Amino acid sequence: MSAALQSPGREDFAALLAESFERDEVQEGSVVKGRVVAIEKDVAVIDVGAKTEGRVALKEFVGPGRGDTPIKVGDEVEVYLERIENALGEAVISRDKARREESWVKLEKAFENNERVNGMIFNQVKGGYTVDLDGAVAFLPRSQVDIRPVRDVGPLMSTPQPFMILKMDRRRGNIVVSRRTVLEESRAEQRSELVANLEEGQVIDGVVKNITEYGAFVDLGGIDGLLHVTDMAWRRVNHPSEVVNIGQTVKVKIIKINHETHRISLGIKQLLADPWEGIAARYPVDAKLKGRVTNITDYGAFVELEPGIEGLIHVSEMSWTKKNVHPGKIVSTSQEVEVVIIEVDPVKRRISLGLKQTLQNPWEAFAETHPVGSEVEGEVKNKTEFGLFIGLENDVDGMVHLSDLDWNRPGEQAIDDFKKGDMVRAQVLDIDVEKERISLGIKQLAGDPFADSGEIKKGQVVTCEVLEVKDSGIEVQIVDTDLTAFVRRAELARDRGDQRPDRFAAGEKVDARVTMFDRKARRVQLSIKALEVAEEKEAIAQFGSSDSGASLGEILGAALKKAGTTDKK
Repeated sequence: MSAALQSPGREDFAALLAESFERDEVQEGSVVKGRVVAIEKDVAVIDVGAKTEGRVALKEFVGPGRGDTPIKVGDEVEVYLERIENALGEAVISRDKARREESWVKLEKAFENNERVNGMIFNQVKGGYTVDLDGAVAFLPRSQVDIRPVRDVGPLMSTPQPFMILKMDRRRGNIVVSRRTVLEESRAEQRSELVANLEEGQVIDGVVKNITEYGAFVDLGGIDGLLHVTDMAWRRVNHPSEVVNIGQTVKVKIIKINHETHRISLGIKQLLADPWEGIAARYPVDAKLKGRVTNITDYGAFVELEPGIEGLIHVSEMSWTKKNVHPGKIVSTSQEVEVVIIEVDPVKRRISLGLKQTLQNPWEAFAETHPVGSEVEGEVKNKTEFGLFIGLENDVDGMVHLSDLDWNRPGEQAIDDFKKGDMVRAQVLDIDVEKERISLGIKQLAGDPFADSGEIKKGQVVTCEVLEVKDSGIEVQIVDTDLTAFVRRAELARDRGDQRPDRFAAGEKVDARVTMFDRKARRVQLSIKALEVAEEKEAIAQFGSSDSGASLGEILGAALKKAGTTDKK
């Protein structure tokens, strides 16, 4: 066998092996094992192999997160080798950096596996705190300290506790952790366990933890339930503080459990007898009873009849006459009122009440004291396009329609004779209690001139008194009646030259012929012209015609002379 192929000697192999270990174990920028060979004051001298020693301050071995037992000569420790040899011929080593490197490896694994890590808060910085994670320094934002804002973090300082890593960047050396996430997870686990042990319908004791406008939160032993204000009592509760106080121990019934959100609904009234059972028998329709006003709204007022039982007086059932008034102007909170049961609905838990029903219907009262045909007096409350509203006793109104203002004039004209505040007298024409309407008439007090006109017929000659002279004709009244008529200009005379209204004067008596009389349509028409034409025809018929050679004047003169002779006889 050649020398080149001979195996190396035992001494050469040992040297090569030692060289190999030195090459593998002693490398700059890595964590290596060393042995404490000496302790000088506050420094430990550590042999890291390869005939190299380094010095590490003792404080890197003792303190929070580092251990409580001081090191001694002969102990084996791990350090970070920055340089094998410096200018003094010593190795540059660090225990803190070794711990940091070890921690980063562990933390990265925990971060990947979403596992909790242990650490201690040891300092406060801007926006949060620093945490020692077994050598690695992490940042704890202030919002991640606890579930609720924490004013004093002192009790948490230097105390080992679990954290969750939110973010890691080894290149930049950044780690962000959260204590709040751990607490929320723990709380969720506890809630799940507690909720699993609760059942709907279960009765349990709890402590009132917080009170809001809509209810109270009750601690059931590690989990909160909501006691809504509507489930505190059968009666109306304006604010939860009327029923419970913070710190008070209360017995509640679990109404509902949401296993997904862990929300629990509680009730106190469910432990009490339901006052709505048998409600219809206790409150029959039309029964009259007393109650206390508990709440007033725009649409009515709520009245407590007994604890847990309330009824509503709708605004339409409050007053017979005050239709557009806010309920607060009729009743007041805490006022005791007498009401009537209108309707009871046990299913919807509603009771309808009436306040006005405790008083006599003013329209019924009016009908009893003022039958149709009787005379009343009242003040003009309002004028509208269709008539007058007259205020009557007991705050009821009656209406005089335009057609019932005047017999002879259109209502649009007659209404101008009245103004708001005038006292007027009228006759009751009709009363509709159900519709709450009273019809009045003013013209009826004067009597119907057509009804009292006697046997006036078409063609009859009547004597009239001139009431008013106008350019278009004359207004006249038939003597011994209340009938009036208007004689148009064309009907004032047979001859066109005599058809002048100024020929007549107010108070003068004239005869006219009735050309139309319609009692149903209430119309009468008169004509002086028609009377003259009729008289002329009669005269011609009796005393001759114009064909005989006599003039019309001679014929009429003869007729008048005969009439005078007849009168003397």
